[in-house]
Amino acid sequence: MNSRIYLSPPHMSGNEHQYINEAFRTNWVAPLGPNVDEFEQQTAAAAGAKGAVALSSGTAAIHLALALLDISTGDKVFCSTLTFVASANPILYQGAEPVFIDSEPQTWNMSPQALQLAMEEAALKGRLPKAVIIVNLYGQSAKMDELAAICDRFGVPIIEDAAESFGSTYKGKPSGSFGKFGVFSFNGNKIITTSGGGMIVSNDLEALERARFLATQSRDQATHYQHSQLGYNYRMSNLLAGVGIAQLQVLELRVAARRKIFSRYKKELGHIPGLTFMPELPQTKTNRWLSTLTINEEVTRVSVKDILSSLSEQNIEARQVWKPLHLQPLFKDAAYYRHNQDEDIAEELFNTGICLPSGSNLSEDDQTRVITQIKDVLQGAAVKRGAL
Repeated sequence: MNSRIYLSPPHMSGNEHQYINEAFRTNWVAPLGPNVDEFEQQTAAAAGAKGAVALSSGTAAIHLALALLDISTGDKVFCSTLTFVASANPILYQGAEPVFIDSEPQTWNMSPQALQLAMEEAALKGRLPKAVIIVNLYGQSAKMDELAAICDRFGVPIIEDAAESFGSTYKGKPSGSFGKFGVFSFNGNKIITTSGGGMIVSNDLEALERARFLATQSRDQATHYQHSQLGYNYRMSNLLAGVGIAQLQVLELRVAARRKIFSRYKKELGHIPGLTFMPELPQTKTNRWLSTLTINEEVTRVSVKDILSSLSEQNIEARQVWKPLHLQPLFKDAAYYRHNQDEDIAEELFNTGICLPSGSNLSEDDQTRVITQIKDVLQGAAVKRGAL
């Protein structure tokens, strides 16, 4: 059996021990501490924000962003549909109602056209959303100028879910810096990792202070433990923050490595009829967190499932593009706005899209294994239909 090739494994820099050992030496092993403070400051600087709060997960960051916007039962929140469920679960935590917005072809992210329609209909009903969660899928920034203009027109704040796009830029500005709040994830599979963890960033320092309060069980200022509001245990460990500091030092290297991996996939496979790689919007730089492409089964006579099965047989991890949230049983009753009457872009991408191994520590030999296996499947299908 060939060695396992993972989709996006952690990639340590080698400097993490320095910060972890210092935390042990000084006994800062509980939540909070100097590593947390430093990691927050450095992340805020990298994200082009005035401040940041380190948390236990990106999901916690989205949840706090919703809480800071006073979203509660009966409120509506618009959200990208083509994303991981963590983008929308916090809407339910707050008792609010998600409304899902389709993707568009150029970025695979939220469709300005669909968002405009959703906003207009909501305005006519007198029920505008309290927030819009815009996701930057697989590292690619959404069309933030167009989306922000719509949200500004209707006076609705943006939560930018940049969980997958740390290190990406849009028109020279860092991903995560375009909304009222930006959200990052440092899960084990992300561009950099703290094992588990996340961050909320913002230019609203007063709001971030409230985020710190909510994230530490909403403990009142008192000599005893007193709590007047509902709080959460969401703060990041000082140990994990030390890992984050070391990881942040190599962020640019990790982005460069993943972009190089994507470029090789595209060079080796992009010329094959029926294969189309995720585009990069002009004036943006995606971190290429995952290398993704679509497969036209009518052209290739090969399905996504055929490719996934073949890769799995060779001990190679790959997966389909996210299943749109409006198709998930959890959200079966949620409203959904398509890109246009004749196109459901998110569903099409789910049916035809595949994510390939993309870790920044992926060796050339292992990437060759992936490429060769895909070519073999496609060639086998071509031989069967008499194309070769």
